[in-house]
Amino acid sequence: MSFNDILTKMNDVMYTYILIIMLVGVGVYFTIRTKGVQFRLLIDGIKSMMEKTDADENGKKKVSSFQALMISTASRVGTGNIAGIATAIAAGGPGAVFWMWLMALIGGASAFVESTLAQVYKVRENGQYRGGPSYYMERALGKRWLGILFSILLIICFAYGFNGLQSYNMSSALEYYIPNYSKTIFPMLVGLALAVAAGLVIWGGVHRIGFISSVIVPIMATAYILIGLVTMVLHITELPKVFAVILENAFNFKAMAGGFAGSAVVIGIKRGLFSNEAGMGSAPNASASADVDHPVKQGLVQVISVFIDTILICSSTAMMLLVSGVEGVSGTFDGIPYVQAAISANVGSWGIHFITISIFAFAFSSLIGNYYYAESNILFIKNNKVLLNIFRGTCVVAIFLGAQADFSLVWNLADITMGFMAIVNIIAIFLLGKIALKVLKNYEEQKKQGKNPVFYEDEVGLTGTVWTRDRNK
Repeated sequence: MSFNDILTKMNDVMYTYILIIMLVGVGVYFTIRTKGVQFRLLIDGIKSMMEKTDADENGKKKVSSFQALMISTASRVGTGNIAGIATAIAAGGPGAVFWMWLMALIGGASAFVESTLAQVYKVRENGQYRGGPSYYMERALGKRWLGILFSILLIICFAYGFNGLQSYNMSSALEYYIPNYSKTIFPMLVGLALAVAAGLVIWGGVHRIGFISSVIVPIMATAYILIGLVTMVLHITELPKVFAVILENAFNFKAMAGGFAGSAVVIGIKRGLFSNEAGMGSAPNASASADVDHPVKQGLVQVISVFIDTILICSSTAMMLLVSGVEGVSGTFDGIPYVQAAISANVGSWGIHFITISIFAFAFSSLIGNYYYAESNILFIKNNKVLLNIFRGTCVVAIFLGAQADFSLVWNLADITMGFMAIVNIIAIFLLGKIALKVLKNYEEQKKQGKNPVFYEDEVGLTGTVWTRDRNK
C-alpha cells in the first residue's frame, strides 16, 4: 500500500465518521444557541457590509468590512465551485447538492461564531489588524502550542495544497484549446505567468490583496450567477423536475446502505466544507482584518460569504449541470470536462469559453485569498521579515509547479490537513462559544436601544483585547 493510499483511507475515515458529526453537531448547536442568528440578523449583515471605513492616524486606508468579506469570499469561491460541484454530482448523484445547501444553512452559525471570536481577539500591529483561530487559541484558551499547530496545518493546506490545485485547474482548463497540452511548453509558461501575477499581488501587501479581491470577486461572481440564471430561465419548465431529483436522491437511504462513504450525504458534506469553509477556521483570518465598530458586525458579514458561495454560486453550477441532460461519470467524466460539456449543451460552444474564463478568475482570486490566510499564520508563528519573504517565495514556487502537474498526493494531504484544521477549530469555538454569545447579546441590547452598536471589552467582562475605550488612540 502506497503512502497516497494510506492518506486516502485516512481521508475517508475522517470525513465519513468524524467531521460529519462534528460539523453538523456544532452547526446545529450554535444555530440553537444563537436562535438562528444567520437568518434573524442577515439584513444587519448586509448593512454592515456596506459601512465605510476612514483612514488611520497615519493616513493609511483601513481594511473595510466589504474588503474582508471579499478576501474570504475570494478564498471560498474557487474551482471547487465549478469542478468540485461537478465531481460531487458525478460521484454522489444530484442528492449531494441538497446536503451542500444544508451544510451552508447550518454552517452559517459556525461561521458567525468563529469570525466574531476572530474580531474579539485580533491584534493591532503597524496600524493593521490581524487575527484568526491561532490568535483566539492563544489569547482566549491560553494555548499557544495549539495555535501554532493550527497555523502549520493551515499553511500546508492553503499555501501549498490548495494553491497548487488552483494553479493546476487553471492550467488544465486550456487542454480544450491546445492539442497534447500537457506535453507542450505551455503548462510551464502558464505557471510562470501565474507565479509572476500572484507575486506582484502578494508583495503588494494586504491593501493590494483587498483591492484585487474587491474588484475581481464581485465581477466574476455576478457574471457566473447571471449565466446560471439564464440557463435556468431557458430550462424553466425542467426546474421542478430537477429539484425533485435532488430531494429524491438526497434521501435515498437504500443507496446509502450500499456504501455510506460514497453516498450523497458524505460527498455533499465534504464538498460543502471544501466550498464554504464554515467552521474550518480559514475565513476568520480575513474577518479579523476588518475595521468595524462591533465584532458581531463582521461575524454577520461572514455569514453572507457562506451563502454567496454555496446558495448562489454552487447552486448555479448545479443547475447548469442538472438541466443540461449531460450525465457525469465519477473518475472518467467529471470535474471541468463535465461542466464544459454541460454548459455547451445549455447555451452553445461559447459557454465553454465562459467556463474557462470563470475558472481563471475564480482560481486566481483563490490564490490571493489563500495566501492571505497563510501569511497571517506565518506572522503568528514568528513575525520576521526575512522569514516572511522566504515564505512568499515558496508560495510562488508552489503556484509555478502546480500548473505543470496534478499532485494527487499533495491534494490528498491538503484534504487531510483541512480536516485536522476543522477538528482543532471546532473544539476551540465550542469551548469559546459562550464569549461569542455574550458579544451577540451586547450587540442586540444596543440595537434594541436604537443605537449603532459599538463594542468595548469591559461590557462583557473581558480584558487585554484591542476593544478598549481608547482603542483608536
